[in-house]
Amino acid sequence: MNMMIIKGQKAIISYDEDMDMFRGEFVGLTGGADFYAKDIKGLHEEGTISLNVFLDMCKEDGIEPFKNFSGKFNVRINPELHADIAAVAKSKGESLNQFVVKTLQRAAQT
Repeated sequence: MNMMIIKGQKAIISYDEDMDMFRGEFVGLTGGADFYAKDIKGLHEEGTISLNVFLDMCKEDGIEPFKNFSGKFNVRINPELHADIAAVAKSKGESLNQFVVKTLQRAAQT
């Protein structure tokens, strides 16, 4: 997986071919906080610095650093898939919402 946890915050890691370095970008923040390094150790170090700078700036400016998520989102799927998912959920004795939540929890753990 291309995700790293730094100080409890998730960062997506990718490779920047132009810079020949790994790039990390924190997700779930109200602004951008990215960092670059040649190796894993460097990513941890640079990520910690980047996150600390971001959090300090937010504190100075009185800005909430973390996005708020409502727990609700709409997903558009084709009617056939909707029917298939509803049938699977029913066969498991679950509501469609329960089935989708469990499926997403499993996906988020990988």
